[in-house]
Amino acid sequence: MKLVVLTGSGISAESGIQTFRGNGGLWEGQPVQEVATPEAWIQNPQKVLKFYNQRRAGVIQAKPNPGHLALVELEKFFDVSIITQNVDDLHERAGSTQILHLHGEIRKSRSTLYSDAIYDIPGESLNWGDLCPNGHQLRPHIVWFGEAVEAMPEAESICHTADVLIVTGTSLQVYPANLLVYEAPKSCPIFVVDPEAPKLQKSKHSVEYIQLPASIGLPALAVRLIQTFS
Repeated sequence: MKLVVLTGSGISAESGIQTFRGNGGLWEGQPVQEVATPEAWIQNPQKVLKFYNQRRAGVIQAKPNPGHLALVELEKFFDVSIITQNVDDLHERAGSTQILHLHGEIRKSRSTLYSDAIYDIPGESLNWGDLCPNGHQLRPHIVWFGEAVEAMPEAESICHTADVLIVTGTSLQVYPANLLVYEAPKSCPIFVVDPEAPKLQKSKHSVEYIQLPASIGLPALAVRLIQTFS
């Protein structure tokens, strides 16, 4: 059976990683246009690099929580694909094996000239003057505001294969990722695990809302799915 899981910043927030939106979010006091747009990179790349270096340090210090680990447990019984809006690597460090990052990966860089030339960042910092093997400046491997989400077609294809869809840690407000829930087959039940339980207004699916944080709701849901379908 195919389980597809859409994850957002809420699951990472439970591991201590700041979110971009809401109270205490990273954008407070930091205009998005100054740190997360192609224009910001052109105008002040050092500021952009500093911003992401600070975020990267926080990601490295964070650890996967029980929500991440519950998704790993599900792989013992089902074919699990995770589509995440998060740029951290907590799913990978937890042990999940099929992960698609919609918005890039903060612990990777890419060439400013060749978008498919992607490299691991060995430590916390990516600095001005760090070049790819072809001699071009490296930038964070992040999809900035105003850039295309190139992984969307693959994400849509994965959703088409879902027998069960789990949505967790996301407000379902970020375009175009918020449209993915509607790509699942109509016969596919959807479980929304989130304290706010964002409603799927246009969905014709069977939807169950579990108003719990991912670290509590996902382990409980994993037990239910294993008992019901395995």
